[in-house]
Amino acid sequence: MTGDRAAPRVASAVRGSLLVLFLVNALNIFDRQALGALVEPLRHEFGLSDTELGALPTVFTLVYALAGLPLARLADRGSRRRLLSAAVGVWAGLTALGGLAVNYWMLLATRMGVGIGEAVCAPAATSWIGDLIPAERRARAMAGFMMAVPIGVMLSFAITGPAAQAYGWRTALALGALPAVVLIPALARLHEPEHARGGSVREAPSPLDLVRLEAFRWIVVSGAVVNFILYSFSTFIAPFLTRVHGLSVARAGVWAGVGSGVSGILGALAAGALGDRTLGRGRLLLAAGAALAAALPAYAALEVPVGHAAGAVVLAMAAYGLLQMYYGLVYAAIQDFVEPRLCATAMAVYFLAMYLCGASFGPLITGRASDYFARAAAGRGPITEAARAYGLHQAMYGIPLLCVLLAAALAMAARAGKRAAG
Repeated sequence: MTGDRAAPRVASAVRGSLLVLFLVNALNIFDRQALGALVEPLRHEFGLSDTELGALPTVFTLVYALAGLPLARLADRGSRRRLLSAAVGVWAGLTALGGLAVNYWMLLATRMGVGIGEAVCAPAATSWIGDLIPAERRARAMAGFMMAVPIGVMLSFAITGPAAQAYGWRTALALGALPAVVLIPALARLHEPEHARGGSVREAPSPLDLVRLEAFRWIVVSGAVVNFILYSFSTFIAPFLTRVHGLSVARAGVWAGVGSGVSGILGALAAGALGDRTLGRGRLLLAAGAALAAALPAYAALEVPVGHAAGAVVLAMAAYGLLQMYYGLVYAAIQDFVEPRLCATAMAVYFLAMYLCGASFGPLITGRASDYFARAAAGRGPITEAARAYGLHQAMYGIPLLCVLLAAALAMAARAGKRAAG
């Protein structure tokens, strides 16, 4: 009877832990994407090019990637709860501090600090979830955790865009710090399983062990491609709607945010429902199919005539939702392939490679391409707003092409997983 009475309490504690980790991840994404709806106000205030705007998330992701591995090793060896609580305070505080920036370089420095704090979140939290949830239910749990991505993006765009228009972009940034006041105490109250990672944490394997897993190597390649796509999308979707389709900063932020949230939630739910019907290789094949399917609406969104913003948003968000299936499926697959004591480190190695090779350059390369096409459209004259709209429109044609490449990388990962299992 004692066990029967304890089971509901344990289940309730697990649900509570999953909820708090979800909220932490939502704040993580909110603060990471806080500049997404503020691109146009920042461009006008500091006189920035699209290359300089693209460099803001690029520098963030470079710092994030480099900081992630040593911080994840700490998570594998020590208390994830204490480390994550401290990280929330760091990244939220520096997000708010960005509102005091007097020039581009000060804003850039605060984003670097945000990157260091946020480097803790995914490795520590996904390792924690992997300990709490058995493999046959892990895709749903990971999809639920990663549902924070579209929700965080939705809230970030939908709140910071209107806040910036009403009160200025500095106030909009300061809003990003407020939830940390509640989340840090909530994290501190969670119970972290002491032995869920198996054996002594001092015996954790070397990160070099991951290199021997061919499927993991292809998963890392896929991570670079998907984050190139999604970081470019998140950075430039609101400016695209403003420049090409004539929406205001506030309306572009709300449409991009709500669209990302709704489509991303649907994608995460689909990933959870389908992913728990299979393991490892099957999850990778599902992700490959979703990536390939995303290419068509991503291309069609760019073919929508100028001024028809609603159609462009619907198509773009359909592609976004399909791409969001990646996280629940692939993160669960990583937990399937990697032993528990190396899970946080595996995620950090994955993030290091995918950010250095993909996400960090996505907005920068897209911004450079936008500037190139804008200069070509302007000819020898000054670069007008019409030229900037044309340049960004042309640059975003890279997204559907990369969706096809993403599907190919995931298919190769599934193939390698089949060979390893056989």
